[in-house]
Parts: sequence; structure tokens; C-alpha cells
Amino acid sequence: MKPPSSRLSCPSVDINGYAGRDLVTNPVYLDHNATTPVKPDVIEAMAEAMAIGGNPSSVHAQGRAARQMVFRAREQVAALVGVSPEAIVFTSGGTEANNQALAGGQRPVLASAIEHPSVLAVSDHQQPAPVDGDGMLDLTSLARLLEGQRPATLAVMMANNETGVIQPVKEAAAIAHEAGVRLHVDAVQAAGKIPVDFFELGADTLSLSAHKMGGPQGVGALIFRPGVEPLPLLQGGSQEQRFRAGTENVPGIVGFGAAAALALEDDGYAERVGALRDRLEAEILALAPDAKIVGGGASRLANTTCLVLPGLGHDTQLIHFDLAGIAVSAGSACSSGKVAVSPVLAAMGLPVDEASCAIRISFGWNSRDSDVERFLDACRRLLARRQRRESA
Repeated sequence: MKPPSSRLSCPSVDINGYAGRDLVTNPVYLDHNATTPVKPDVIEAMAEAMAIGGNPSSVHAQGRAARQMVFRAREQVAALVGVSPEAIVFTSGGTEANNQALAGGQRPVLASAIEHPSVLAVSDHQQPAPVDGDGMLDLTSLARLLEGQRPATLAVMMANNETGVIQPVKEAAAIAHEAGVRLHVDAVQAAGKIPVDFFELGADTLSLSAHKMGGPQGVGALIFRPGVEPLPLLQGGSQEQRFRAGTENVPGIVGFGAAAALALEDDGYAERVGALRDRLEAEILALAPDAKIVGGGASRLANTTCLVLPGLGHDTQLIHFDLAGIAVSAGSACSSGKVAVSPVLAAMGLPVDEASCAIRISFGWNSRDSDVERFLDACRRLLARRQRRESA
């Protein structure tokens, strides 16, 4: 009898077969906006938490030790965004935090046109707030959109995951609050890369994710302003101030705290990765004058480039760079491995023929000059292939 078919699939990968492509021996990882490698100090902190064991809800010594580690991590994450530890609800990641912030159905959810899928999927507003050609939220259109709204929640991300464009969150908060609308800020991509001050932003709720800042995957946080109580998505326990039932992911939370503390201490991050990003963009534009940096006219995260190479589809580019042992991406990582035209780029008004040639390059804490060299070398070969094809 044949086994039942599954909707899940995983490509068969022989890791040893990649050695000749330098993926194992000398990888170039330029997809930090999808997830950034876990920092060694974070791994060490998580290993210590796993060695101690214990349930934070238990009253014995191991339980108390686990509870103390969770509390310390709560303090570290709170310090990263300038709130008190009581304002933190630990979640399974940014997606859950976004869903919890916007859950309930009592308030219509308004969103900018470039939000993450975990926000847009729960938005019940048919007209998203538009952005301009650089991917910046149109504040004039936003004000018109909010006129006469019944109590609602507006979702505006702090920095876009595909282009790195930093949004005018403070200005959006003022417009939203004037209209009696709450503001939720998805700061998943921004935290650890630029300063995030919850109260200065004017947010009512804010989401974070550990794995974007050198922490582990599978843990995030929802931050809430005093007087705003998140609606629990999970029932059946008193954990997380009764806002999220279930035994805490102690090693993950500890790793999140360690990553937050390290990010807060790394004052030179933006300058360091910005130099790599700027060099890459300058040399790409010199190699291919018809190339385009999406959102290049706006303020961006220092680590992110959304690059259009006309005539080279993003699927072709991804395969080429992967074969060269270089990891880049096209669009959001939360699209089940699909390579399609990005809704973010469409919202920015990018023509389909350009959007279909866009890839994202994102640097991180362990990026090096040699990564830029390897990418540029692979890009030269790709551009040479394009020229040969056009000359044929």
C-alpha cells in the first residue's frame, strides 16, 4: 500500500556535495534580514540555561534558577527598547507578537502597504496606507485614511525587511493618536540595527524577534504601553502575566536577552556594516550603470540593499549566487521558499519587469570585506553572461 501523500516537502540536500562550492568551507552569508547567525556568547548563555533545566513555574531550586534567568532576560530585552520589564510578553517570534497585538476583532486593523505578511494577513482594511516611490509612508494619505475612523489600530513597521527603508513612525503615531487610533510598530527588522525607543516612537504596542539580532529562532516579544492589555492568543496557564499561557522557552528567552544586551553594547554596528553595504552598492553601480538600488533615496538600515539588475530575473540571480556559495534572497523570507514579484515593490510602484529582477542583500554582525569581494566577483561573472546573451 502506498503511503499517504504529504503537503510538506523538503529538498534532499547532500551537504558534503556543497564543499566544492565553498558553502561549507568558505560560505558567504548575505541574508541576515531573513535570519542572522547566532552569536557565540548567545550560544554559551543558552547552553547554561539548558544545563540548569527547571520550569520557571516550579518552586524548587531549579525552578527558581530558571525563573531568575527569564527575569534577567526580560530586563535585558526591556533595556533594548527603553521600557520596564513588566511591559514584555515573550512569544514564539515576531509573527506571533504581531498577531497578538492586532488580535481581537474589536478594532479594525489599518496597515501600511509594505507591512510584513504577519500584519497584512490580519488586517481587515481594504485600503492600505500607500507609500511613495522610495517606500516611505505617505503621511498625507495616512491622515486622510484615518479621518472619521472608529476605534482602530494602525500598523506601521519601523524598517522594511526587503528594502531597509526606515519609516516615519513618530509622525505616524501623532497622526494616529490625533484620530483616536492605536499604533502598533513592527520593529523586528529595526531592533539591534538602529536605536528603538518605545515611548519616543509613540507606539502602543511593538514587536521584536530574537533571530534578527544574533539570538535564536523561535522567540520574540510583544511590548505594550501601560493601559494597553494584549488579548491572549493561548489559554490555559498564568505565564507571562497571563498574556501567554504555556511553559516559557527558557533557553530561547535567555538567548534573546543575551542578544539584546550585545546589540545594545555594539555602538559601531551601523558604521561597520554600512561601510560594507556602501562599497558594494558603489561598485555594483560602476559595473552595471543600469542597476538600481530600491529605496536608495530614503533613509535605510545600514545593512540592507535591494538591488535590481535589469534583464536578470531574481530566480536566475539566486541560483547563480547559490552555486557560488553566496546566500542572498528575493523578497520576504516568510513566503515558503517561493520566488515571486514582491508586494512591497509593487506597492512602491516598481514596474513588474524591474521588480522581477530584484534581490535583497543584507549584511550582519559577522560580515567581512571578503564577503563583498566574493559577491562582486560572482556579480561580474553574471553580468558578463548577460552581456554575452545580449550580444548573441
